[in-house]
Amino acid sequence: MATNQGVKLLMLVDDEPTQRRLISAIAARAGWRTIFAPDCETALAMLGTQDGMALDVVIIDHHESTADIERFAHDFRVARPALPLLVLCGDGVCEQTVAAMRAGATDLFHKPVTADRLIAALTRLCGEANARGEMRRMIEKLGTPLDFDAMIGAAPAYRSALAIAAKAARSRTPILIEGERGVGKLQVAQAVHAASPRARGPFITVDCGAIEPRLMGSILFGHESGAFAGAFERQVGRMTLADGGSLFLDRIETLPPELQDDLLLAVETGLVRPLGSGQAHAVDFRVISAADCNLAQRVSEASFREELFTHLAGVQLHLPPLRERTGDVASLARHLLQRFAAYPGMRALSISDEALHWLGSYHWPGNVRQLQDVLFRAAVSCTSDAITPVDLTNLQAARLVKPVAAARSSLDAIGVTLYAADGNLRPLSDIEADVIRLAIGHYRGRMSEVARRLGIGRSTLYRKLADLGIDTAA
Repeated sequence: MATNQGVKLLMLVDDEPTQRRLISAIAARAGWRTIFAPDCETALAMLGTQDGMALDVVIIDHHESTADIERFAHDFRVARPALPLLVLCGDGVCEQTVAAMRAGATDLFHKPVTADRLIAALTRLCGEANARGEMRRMIEKLGTPLDFDAMIGAAPAYRSALAIAAKAARSRTPILIEGERGVGKLQVAQAVHAASPRARGPFITVDCGAIEPRLMGSILFGHESGAFAGAFERQVGRMTLADGGSLFLDRIETLPPELQDDLLLAVETGLVRPLGSGQAHAVDFRVISAADCNLAQRVSEASFREELFTHLAGVQLHLPPLRERTGDVASLARHLLQRFAAYPGMRALSISDEALHWLGSYHWPGNVRQLQDVLFRAAVSCTSDAITPVDLTNLQAARLVKPVAAARSSLDAIGVTLYAADGNLRPLSDIEADVIRLAIGHYRGRMSEVARRLGIGRSTLYRKLADLGIDTAA
C-alpha cells in the first residue's frame, strides 16, 4: 500500500480539479501518493478506510466555509489526534484559518503552491531529520510594509544595518541584504522601496529558491508564445513588471549558473529580451537582492559569478540573527501581538513577564519568522487575556528552539556592549552612540521623546547625532 517502500500517503480535501492535479503531481515527485475527498464530510468518513488508516498528512483547502473547516478540524483532531492537518489559505490570515488553528489544525500553508515549498512542508510535518519546513512566511502577511521608523529593534548591529539601508534608499545603487532565513530581509527591502524615489512604482518579488531552474528564465525575462514546449501564451517577465519600481530577488544564491550571465547583462544594460523574441526592450528598475548565506564565499567557491556579485553588492548590509539581539524579543513580541489583534477572529492580548523571559531564553534558529509563528499559535489557543508560559508549551513539544547556552549580561541583553573583543573598555563615544541608537529604536524615531528620555534638549541630541555620525534611521 501507500506506506510500503518509503511511499507516503496524503489526503487532499478539495473539489477543484486543477488544484488536485497540481498538488498530486508535486507530491508524486517526492514519493507521495495522493487520495482525494471532495468535502469535509467525505474526508472524515475516509479516515476509517484502509487508505485512511495509512495517512501521513491531510491537506484541506480554505475555500470551505468557516463553520465546516472549524467542525472538520475539531472532529479530525478527535479521530486522529497525531495526524498532521495542513490548511491551504490565500493571502493573509482569514477567519477560516484562525478557526482551523483554534480547532486543532497543525499548520498553515499560504498559496500559491510551489513544488519546493510544498515538499518541504510535507517533510517537516512528517518529522524527517533536519527538515527545516518551508511554510509560506507568515511574517510577509502581517499587513502593510513597515517604514524604517516602525521597524522593531534597538540592537546596534540591527540599527546600523537599517541606517545603511535608509541612506542607500535615496540612491539608485543596487542593494544586497544578507542574513539567515527569517531575519526580515523582505521587510528591509520593502522599506528601502518605500523610502526611495521609486515608491510609487511596483515592488516585484522573485524567490529564486522557490522556482524550478528550468522555469526561472521565463519568470525573469518572460517569453513569447511558442518559445518552448508548453508556451501557449505570451508571458510578461518580472523584470518588465518591475519597470519604474524595484525588483527584489530573494535567495539570489540559488540562481542557476546559466542565468547569472543573462541577469548581469540585463541589469547592466537595462535591456530585457523575452525567451523566443528577437528584440530586447528597455526597462528601468532598481535591484534589491537578498541571500541567506555569505555571497562572497559563494564567489570564492566559484558557484556564483563574481561580476554579478560586484554589481548586486553596490551597497551591502547584514541583518543579525535574533539570537544576537535577544534584547529585542520583548518589544517584537508585543508588536506582533498588537498586529495579530487586527486579524479576523482574533483579539487583543498582553503577554506576561514570565512568558517574555521564556521567549528571551531561547536560541531562535528560525529568527523573527519563527518567533512570529510561535506567538501566533499561542494567541490562537490562549483563553485568558494574557499569554503565559503555559500557552508557549509548543516551543518544547515541537523542539523548534534550543536554550541559549551562554548567559548574557544585563547590558548586553539590551544591546549596549561595554567591552571590546580584546577585553578592554570601548571608547565612550562608541558607547554613547549605541545608547542613542537604542533610544531611537525604542521610541521609533520620535526624536522629542528620545531627547526627553535621555535628559537632553533636541538641539543637543541633533548635535550629538552629527558629531557621532548617526543617521536618524539608526
